[in-house]
Amino acid sequence: MKQPAARWGVVVFQDEQGRYVLQVPLAQWLPEAGAIGSAQLRPRDCLSRAGLKQLADDLNVPISESQTPWGREVFESPGGGRYDRASNVDLPIWHSWVRGIGIFGWLIALILSFAMGGDSWGLVVAASALLMVPGSDVAVRALAWWRTRGDGRVSNATVVRPSPEADAGATRRFRETACVRVMPGEVVLTNTVGEERWYARRAAHGIARLVRLTHPKTRECLGIELRDADGQARALLPWRWWFAGPDGEQRWAELVAALELPVSDENFQPAKNTGPAESPDSWWQKHELGGDAMKMAAMDGKDIRRATSWQAVVIGGSEPIVIPIFSALLLAGLFSDAVPARVAGILSALTVALVLGPVLAHQLTSRLAYDRPDVAERS
Repeated sequence: MKQPAARWGVVVFQDEQGRYVLQVPLAQWLPEAGAIGSAQLRPRDCLSRAGLKQLADDLNVPISESQTPWGREVFESPGGGRYDRASNVDLPIWHSWVRGIGIFGWLIALILSFAMGGDSWGLVVAASALLMVPGSDVAVRALAWWRTRGDGRVSNATVVRPSPEADAGATRRFRETACVRVMPGEVVLTNTVGEERWYARRAAHGIARLVRLTHPKTRECLGIELRDADGQARALLPWRWWFAGPDGEQRWAELVAALELPVSDENFQPAKNTGPAESPDSWWQKHELGGDAMKMAAMDGKDIRRATSWQAVVIGGSEPIVIPIFSALLLAGLFSDAVPARVAGILSALTVALVLGPVLAHQLTSRLAYDRPDVAERS
C-alpha cells in the first residue's frame, strides 16, 4: 500500500481462540524503511530484518502468511475486544486535541463576540484559544528536549563523525549532525537531517559485518555497507563523505575498533530495479539503499530546509500562513485604549511570533550558517 505505515503489511499476534493480542506494522519496526523501496523487499524479508522472526522462534510461536491483501480485517479482531498496537506515534494525542480546541475555541469566541456587538472580552478568549495552537508545538518540542537531554546510553557512546574530502562541499550541519554512535547493545546512525536509525549489535538481526565496496575497475573505495547475519545491507555510508578526508583513516579505524566486526572488501554490484545513475560519481543511485546514502552525505540546502522544517514535516506547511491571518483580525487591539482589546492584541502578536519566529530562525540559520559549504575540517 502507499501509506508508509502500511507497507509490507502487519504482524498480528493471536491467542488460542484466534483473538488479536498485538498488532505490529512491519514498516515501523524496520529501521531502514524510509531508505529502501517496497519493491526490493517481501514481507517475510522484513520479519528477519526487524527481529520478529527470531522472536517468534524463541517463543516457539508459528508464523503463517495470509493470502488475502492487507485490509480492514487486520483492524477488527475476530473475537472482538481491544488489543495493543506496537506502533510509533510521532506526536502525543494531547497535541492534536489542544490544537483542535484552540482553532474551535477561536472560531466560536470570535463569532459570539461579534454577535454581541464586538465584546472585547470575547476577543481575549479568541486570542487565548488561538495561542494554544503554536503553544502546543512549543510544549511538544520542550518536552522532547527534556526527555532526551540526559540519555546516558547516547552520552557514553563511542561517536564516529565523518571526515569528507576537502572539495566535497561538506556543510556545518553535516559535520555536526551526521554520526555513528556505537553503544554496548546498539549502533545508532544519524543522518544529515538528524534522523536516527537504531540497530542491534549482538542479536541475530543486528549488524554483523562491515563491507567496503570498491569500484570493479579502479578499485576505488565507494562506500561502507553495514550488513546483518543474513548478508543483507542495512545501512550505507558513502566513502567520499565519511572516510576520504584528512582524518578519514583515523575515523575508519575508530569505527572498526568500536564495532568489533569482521571487515571485507567486495566489488560494487548494482541492485536490480534501479534506474541509471546521473553520473559516475552517483554510483549510490544504483544501490538499493541509495536514499540512505543521499541523506548520509551533505544534502542540498533546499532539501535540508524542507526535511528539517517543523511545519513542513510535522504539522503541515500551511500554519505559518493561516495562523497569522487569523491573528491579524485581533492585532488592531494593540492600538486600542480598551484594556481587553489591547490584551487580545498582545496575545495575537505573541501567537504570530511563536509561529513565524521559528520559521524565520530556521531559514536564516540554514542559509547563513548550517547549510553553507564549510571548508574547515573539524576533528
